[in-house]
Amino acid sequence: MIKSYLKESILTQTKMLDDVKLLADIQKITDVMVTKLKNGNKLLFIGNGGSASDCNHLATEFVSRFLKERHAFNAISLCANNSVITALSNDYGYNKVFSRQIEAIAKEGDIVFALSTSGNSENITEALKVAHEMKLFNIGLTKLSPSKMDSLCDILIKIPSNEVPIIQESQMLLGHLICKVVEDALYT
Repeated sequence: MIKSYLKESILTQTKMLDDVKLLADIQKITDVMVTKLKNGNKLLFIGNGGSASDCNHLATEFVSRFLKERHAFNAISLCANNSVITALSNDYGYNKVFSRQIEAIAKEGDIVFALSTSGNSENITEALKVAHEMKLFNIGLTKLSPSKMDSLCDILIKIPSNEVPIIQESQMLLGHLICKVVEDALYT
């Protein structure tokens, strides 16, 4: 079982490595992020459960550092403030926990970075709709099979798997890769 799991994870990553469109989309994402960060825009990360933890992790990599000593990048995980999340859930329903935060702090040109293993979570899709209306740039990472996020992102990377743990591992791999490329582009 151990070897089987590792093989599946490696196979998924090999598929990503061989996917010309996926690699081109990663380059597009990093180009957009570099441009928008240079212009003073911010990165807003959203996700549920394990993806929320991954959002906290990735936002931290951008604010603190990934591999280089550098100026902090403007990145916020909208999953991190328990008081805001519970208040919005209580007052408006859980489907509004990210969209209300986006309404409060986002400005035109900011980036919403959505991590979702299902691609169908109402709070994620609601946030992406609000972000689109506000002229934000939507980036998504999700599963291979069709989802509601498919039509809501400016760039959507579909991890070549439908297995939740493999999707999450791959999303973090890509998150780290994106952070490295952005950091290298802005601090050579």
